[in-house]
Amino acid sequence: MSPIEAVGTTYDVVVVGGGIAGAALSAQLAAGGQGVLILEAQETYRDKIRGETIQPWGVRELVALGLEETLLGAGGEYTDALIPYDENNKPAEAEARALPYSRMAPDVKGTLNVGHPEACEALTAHAARAGAHVRRGVTNVKIQAGPHPSVIWADASGSHEVFCRMVVGADGRTSGVRRQLGMELKERPAITFGAGLLVKGDTGFRGRNAFGTEADELFLAFPRAGGYTRLYLLVDIARQREFTGRGRLETFLSHFANRSFPASTALAAAEVAGPCGGSPMTDSWTTTSPVVEGAVLIGDAAGWNDPIIGQGLSIALRDARSVAEVLLHSEDWSPGAFSVYVEERTERMRRLAVSARIHTAMRCHFDHEWKQRRQRWAEAILTDPVVMAQAACCLAGPEVFGAEAFSDRAVDATLAM
Repeated sequence: MSPIEAVGTTYDVVVVGGGIAGAALSAQLAAGGQGVLILEAQETYRDKIRGETIQPWGVRELVALGLEETLLGAGGEYTDALIPYDENNKPAEAEARALPYSRMAPDVKGTLNVGHPEACEALTAHAARAGAHVRRGVTNVKIQAGPHPSVIWADASGSHEVFCRMVVGADGRTSGVRRQLGMELKERPAITFGAGLLVKGDTGFRGRNAFGTEADELFLAFPRAGGYTRLYLLVDIARQREFTGRGRLETFLSHFANRSFPASTALAAAEVAGPCGGSPMTDSWTTTSPVVEGAVLIGDAAGWNDPIIGQGLSIALRDARSVAEVLLHSEDWSPGAFSVYVEERTERMRRLAVSARIHTAMRCHFDHEWKQRRQRWAEAILTDPVVMAQAACCLAGPEVFGAEAFSDRAVDATLAM
């Protein structure tokens, strides 16, 4: 290995990971005068078949970070309502019950659907314009936390070392920063497998998101600018191989078509615009605080929510704003200075896990008994404030509703409906 090159001077913050969380945080810090270095493994951001919807509460975070125009410029497009197609209802009935996002968050324009690779590229470029230094194609990242943090990495030009006041781990689910800090991650066993595909075509499906349970699958569709639509199917975890092995594209398209969702057949016949694949749908969390002296985790590196309710980008943006507030507004960067972030994130993720658990139970159990429960649940959302809170916190924000709705007693009552 070549000798280690010292790059520049000491940075205030080294952000490992240039995804949504890392780039959004870096943009804030650089604009606030901090010296920031972003280390990103990917030379070109790739389609990971997830993370393309910012829920209304996440849009609020996006606006607060001053990044709305950046993502609109990257092809982001607002949708104003959610249509609950379902085998229990005729399409016209579902469309008449469309939920306007303004009912959950009247201060924002709706959900923002945007391609994940395009969003990462735009946010990283925005951070660079604000003054952050960016290194791409980075490998073999080694961090040292503590009172005098340092980071070593390799790229095409050799090995490098920098020193900083704080290392931020924003390097995703398989976070090397988390592993090096000795933080354990617990993961709830998957009940479902989520498969996805990007298509493009003039299918007439625009402006509203759609989902529904039919037979033994949950389908979802999220339209984007330029005629793109992200499609998803959620199935029992035992069916995972149907959507990962050879023939998975043909399987996905044949299963998505001919649904109670009127545009499903046209969407399944549209031009394939990305890879077909997926992953088990799980929750995860760190067993200790995501903060130690000299290092903090954000985004998926600190634990993630089951993607069934589409919280990944909103969580990332809230994390970025919360950590930026500490690093920009105080000279105290000790673990104690992040106590509000740690406590708020812990409760936020707990409530979102409750919501994901209930959505999974009601949408992804496919026998006759659960079909009846799903119908009762859909009706109760309109009349019972506790059931509504559990279902809608993923849109309005987990802090909007009282804690009682997320208690074990309330959850058990909903599941036993």
